[in-house]
Amino acid sequence: MTREHKPSIVMHDRDTKFTKDFTAALKAKDVRTNVLPIASPNLNGRVERFGQTLKYECLFKFILFGKRHLDYVVAEWVQYYNTRRSHMERGHLPPLRKRAPRAVRNLSRKKIEVRSYVGGLVKSFERKAA
Repeated sequence: MTREHKPSIVMHDRDTKFTKDFTAALKAKDVRTNVLPIASPNLNGRVERFGQTLKYECLFKFILFGKRHLDYVVAEWVQYYNTRRSHMERGHLPPLRKRAPRAVRNLSRKKIEVRSYVGGLVKSFERKAA
């Protein structure tokens, strides 16, 4: 099974340390840069917080064996982060869920399923499909 190659993307602010030589070196390694908009201090903080969350919740828990493995682990974690992981600002819902799930009264253990995400790093307890 072959996977389609996607270039990596680096998001950064407009700091002077991100020179043309820096972006050219990244481009030579097939890394695309995405510069944050001018006068967007709140967005910069969000990007930095996401990077920190990625490092502490995922990357620091794996021994990575090259770029392909890194890309795979990050893609799996981002999928989990956007669709399953709870976020306090969203009332403990993932970002891509539009509304809260229906309340469940009494649920027996037979109706609960343990699912694993991000290579077993995260375990989730979910209701079995009917």
